Amino acid sequence: MNTKRIAYLLLNEAGIGCILALLCILFSYSVPNFASKPNISNIFTQISINTVIAVGMTFVILLGGIDLSVGSMLALCTILAGFTITNKELPVGAAITLAVLVSMLTGMACGLFNGFVCEQWKIHSFVVTLGMQNIARGAALKFSDSRTIFSFPAEFNSFGLISYFDVPVIFIMAITLVLVGHFILVKTIFGRMIYAIGNNEEAVRLSGHNPRIYKIAAFMICGATVGVAAILYMLRLNMASPILGNGFELSAIAAVVIGGTSMSGGKGSMIGTLFGAAIIGVLNNGLLLMGYSDFTRQIATGAIIIAAVILDTYRAKLLRMLSS
Repeated sequence: MNTKRIAYLLLNEAGIGCILALLCILFSYSVPNFASKPNISNIFTQISINTVIAVGMTFVILLGGIDLSVGSMLALCTILAGFTITNKELPVGAAITLAVLVSMLTGMACGLFNGFVCEQWKIHSFVVTLGMQNIARGAALKFSDSRTIFSFPAEFNSFGLISYFDVPVIFIMAITLVLVGHFILVKTIFGRMIYAIGNNEEAVRLSGHNPRIYKIAAFMICGATVGVAAILYMLRLNMASPILGNGFELSAIAAVVIGGTSMSGGKGSMIGTLFGAAIIGVLNNGLLLMGYSDFTRQIATGAIIIAAVILDTYRAKLLRMLSS
């Protein structure tokens, strides 16, 4: 393997994977309990929700867009799903199934609104999703009367505690969603069109395809993953609250950007997003075990985001040089 090929790999997912591995090695030697089975299982649990949201966010950012409403949408999805799952008039199995559907459909409806408004009036997604952020949060507070919902069925709560070989079931569900997202992006026409629109939307339009449909669909996928993340959140904490989700949008965007997806669109991968979410989770967990405060961990995460964006400006140029 020549030097150019090695450099090319290091600038893509392999490079992000190396950073993750180095972080794990560093914390394993610095913190005695970091590499213990309970803590590793805890990290898997912690990164699951952010990973799921980041899967949907990847589709949006690959188009050159952004979704700032996912945190508030998560709160709204949990509230509506919480009301459904605690409905005593429904059989337990039906209530759980219906709650999952309600959560996903709520997220998809919010995503449809975001995508439609962006495309119908050609407004940047930053502005539209900022508005949806307030709409979803207000709706969650209104529907719940600012109250937290508890007392989920025992069958639902017990499912969230399942682990296979010390790997939590919610992490397995998150990985499954990553693999599905990877398959869509790499193996389907829809995925190829997402990349193409992110690179050159006008060329896609001139080729006879309608970018509008794909862009709205990407926002709906993002909303659907938020609906799934809401169920995982309920499985993890056995509660639904109208005030949860603050800052979740920044964590998801950070995972996508750190994972190598370009903010200008057209470049990135789902595996990179998984690595990005894992880096954030490992960093937060390691710094917490070392005794650093929440403020310090926020500073570290913010610094990594800025570094990733700066690296992205150089990475595009280097990849063009190496591929030539």
